[in-house]
Amino acid sequence: MSVTDPAHATPEPEAPDDEYGLERALTGPSEPLPHVVVVGGGFAGMAAVKALRDAPVRITLIDRRVYNTFQPLLYQVATGGLNPGDVTYFLRGLRLKQKNLHVVHEHLVEADHEAKKIRLLNDHWISYDHLVVATGVTTNFFGTPGAKEFAFPMYSRSQAMRIRDNLFIRLERAAKSKRTDDGLRVVVVGGGATGVEVAGALAELRTAGLRPAYPEIHGDAFEVKVVQRGGEILKSFAPQLRTYAAQELKRRGVSLHLGAGVAAVEKDAVVLTDGTRIHADLTVWSAGVHPHEEVGGWGLPQDDSGRIRVGEDLQVEGLPGVFAAGDVAASPADLPQLAQPAIQGGELVGRNIRALLEGRPTAALRYVDKGTMAVIGRRAAVAEINLPGGRAIRLTRGVAWLVWLFVHIMSLVGPRNRVTTLAGLVTRYGFPFHRRPVPIVGDVPTVRPPKPRPRQDVG
Repeated sequence: MSVTDPAHATPEPEAPDDEYGLERALTGPSEPLPHVVVVGGGFAGMAAVKALRDAPVRITLIDRRVYNTFQPLLYQVATGGLNPGDVTYFLRGLRLKQKNLHVVHEHLVEADHEAKKIRLLNDHWISYDHLVVATGVTTNFFGTPGAKEFAFPMYSRSQAMRIRDNLFIRLERAAKSKRTDDGLRVVVVGGGATGVEVAGALAELRTAGLRPAYPEIHGDAFEVKVVQRGGEILKSFAPQLRTYAAQELKRRGVSLHLGAGVAAVEKDAVVLTDGTRIHADLTVWSAGVHPHEEVGGWGLPQDDSGRIRVGEDLQVEGLPGVFAAGDVAASPADLPQLAQPAIQGGELVGRNIRALLEGRPTAALRYVDKGTMAVIGRRAAVAEINLPGGRAIRLTRGVAWLVWLFVHIMSLVGPRNRVTTLAGLVTRYGFPFHRRPVPIVGDVPTVRPPKPRPRQDVG
């Protein structure tokens, strides 16, 4: 057996897009398989990847983060109900069941659709046969003065943890204050499902966990207020569900300021369009979303809101073989920016890529609206479940809470996340004898003594 001298060996030529070893990792010595590049590891991106699990393709999943975030439960992280790891899933874990997948932790900055390749932030180019854009959206402040500087959005894990940290920092600050009326005033901007769930969780935290833990904060000094431009909260729900949710929030001590939007956000206040000024130690922004600004540089057609224009089969207009799915896509059906439309859209993209590979026509998205739900607090929720034939079941109270719990637990990725999240939520809301759940504390700065001065020797 002979050994080649490495110094005189002929280097193996690499493919143009082989910076990550994609060709070697996902193909054998034969012709390379068609390359599907999925940008974004959210609901739509993961659904598209899974739909291609058994397809004769090699898949590259690109995401700026190394994990998938279950955004519907981020507010539980922000309010101390769950740990960040309970609602996140390591994207590389998908390879345990899907060997045709390669995961790249990077960021898309440019696309050359004629050459069918994309450039990443590290200047590496990756060629594709089919491209799927599923990058989701981010917080929309609607140009409100001071909102970006002083309000806390909640659309990522780091943002939720930032809210939790600041919540406990302000509680400790209030506990140390010599003023007996000093406390914590939280204003939640937005009366949709997220805003209602944040406000309900904060009220639950105050009543069950913090009132006995912070005897220094007297009376009603921990306030929770919801500001909503419209005249009702949960406007996408049936009227009786809106009424029930408003009554439950008020019963739990949450104040509702309806009929006026936010004109400005200040360091310690929220100013409404009707001139009202509400004191705010912490402002949580859950009023809207829009696509990331960088989408405009990817050579994709966009609508007035910045979302990517796609056809009924979710192919980008004028770009065959390029798809967009999830919140970033503006389909003719004008789907809501929720988890179910993103999942169903991602699954359709996977099926349509298979159809193109097999020479079959693509299919249009037939969205099945399964309903919507929101939790308010301990054994209190609203749920609207759509049944075949156009019928709908509307639920409230404990039954709706159990449905909400089941749906969210089963929607999580990975058995570990399901078990830990179930334990956390049942502990927080479920046990009738467990009235004082201890919250998961934010990262409050450590109190450190001053450093001793250097010793001065007297000669």
